[in-house]
Amino acid sequence: MRFSPIIAATAILLATPAFAQAPEMPGQPEAARVAAGTYKVDPHHTQAVWSVDHMGFSTLYGMFGEMSGTLTLDPANLSAAKLAIDIPLSGLTVTSSDFATHLASADFFEVEKYPTGRFVSTSVVADGTKATITGDLTLKGVTKPVVLEAELMGAGANPMSQAQTVGFTATSTIKRSDFNLGYAVPVVSDEVKLKITAAFEREAN
Repeated sequence: MRFSPIIAATAILLATPAFAQAPEMPGQPEAARVAAGTYKVDPHHTQAVWSVDHMGFSTLYGMFGEMSGTLTLDPANLSAAKLAIDIPLSGLTVTSSDFATHLASADFFEVEKYPTGRFVSTSVVADGTKATITGDLTLKGVTKPVVLEAELMGAGANPMSQAQTVGFTATSTIKRSDFNLGYAVPVVSDEVKLKITAAFEREAN
């Protein structure tokens, strides 16, 4: 059997130590790596992505970024954790500028009058690397309870900033109409699916 030079070269590369064992990522999903303290949102690596069914033709996505806020936690008492996040609604990213302008109007977020959304936790129930976070979400002047199903993505020291860092993913489902955002319901779904990726860096003592 004859092997091509490309196959032979690939086999050699895969056999080298650098390819045989991938380097460990700085963040690992281990609760024991989480350091107690107060953390600030890393605005560059935190995002909330939402999706709705648009008339049965497509699933539309949007993303909020540039968030701020704090997370206070102690691995020995996770039920006492506190989370508060501010969401600048003007930072919404969508498929086109015209769509962004409509979403900023009074039909939807009315950003000029209500420039910021906010989530504040009221309870945390932790189980290993997973947690159910209940809190109050405020959008367009309306506050409603929301439940986030969260999971630790990774914890450890950030090799660039040297800061102790924790990262989580979370999901939830809310109804637009609960927050006076029900324009075009039901042909555009009332149900909004949320997927959140959040990173936090511990404040220096």
